[in-house]
Amino acid sequence: MQADGEFDLISRYFKRPAPERMLGVGDDCALMPLSQGCELAVSTDMLVEGRHFLPDVDPQALGHKALAVNLSDLAAMGARPLACTLALSLPAVDHAWLAAFADGFHTLARESHCPLVGGDTTRGDAVVLSITVLGEVRRSHALRRDAARVGDDVWVSGTLGAADLALRLALGQLPPDPERLRATRPALDRPMPRLKLGRYLAGVAHAAIDVSDGLLQDFDHILQASHCGAELWLDALPAHPALAGLDESLRREAMLSGGDAYELCFTARPLWREQIEALGRQLNVPVTRVGTLVRGQGARVLDGAGQAVSVTRRGFDHFSAPCGDIA
Repeated sequence: MQADGEFDLISRYFKRPAPERMLGVGDDCALMPLSQGCELAVSTDMLVEGRHFLPDVDPQALGHKALAVNLSDLAAMGARPLACTLALSLPAVDHAWLAAFADGFHTLARESHCPLVGGDTTRGDAVVLSITVLGEVRRSHALRRDAARVGDDVWVSGTLGAADLALRLALGQLPPDPERLRATRPALDRPMPRLKLGRYLAGVAHAAIDVSDGLLQDFDHILQASHCGAELWLDALPAHPALAGLDESLRREAMLSGGDAYELCFTARPLWREQIEALGRQLNVPVTRVGTLVRGQGARVLDGAGQAVSVTRRGFDHFSAPCGDIA
């Protein structure tokens, strides 16, 4: 076997024992059972150096985030993780980088009960990561985007704006502010997928989506699929504490349009309000009611006086955005 060859790297950094009743890394396909009455949930995301993460990112944080952003998709469907695969392109073999990346990846995989069971490696011009996560969700309980209904409450988990602010500071798009950067950088580098919240919401909420490209842009996918409009209350949006004292337009844009939040935005009937608030307390995850679904199309953002707020940027576009605008 050639030193530092493809199979040597896979064996050294990515092969781990598969859970009982699973066939993992080392065969042509992975094999896994599904629980009775469940459907398979599958999602794939690609992360490209310079587009989705900074070239000098901490590799351990990147390993964590690469899996976290995919697990967030399972959370948005109310699915329980089963396993994942990883395709990795590298310009060169860097053992220290690979060891740190693998540590971050496998640590979250272990904590989330989502083992790596297959994938591929190759050489390329830049670091490119493609991860597929597989999960299961009870039949008819998946939180589909087309299931929202007029009259539903709109909810958001956690807080908004921190990752967007961290990215702007890291790219030098804002004046240096080390204290704000320290407070917000973890949200950008190490997001935590809301897996438990998503699973508990299955069967309670109507529809959900994870906020990866901006609240307005992502939430609009639910509105389009469900043929609804929405009113969102600007004053109700849960801003990260580090946004306090910022220019109001910057603060508003970070919450409404900033990517990389990986919080859940979901809709549910008003009669579930107390149960959803109790669920948030039980899981120690803040949940905030931020709007309502109405007849019509698109989302209107209203200020405290009920007046519509103008929003120029709705979110991140992976094709039209310049290379410096990473999300």
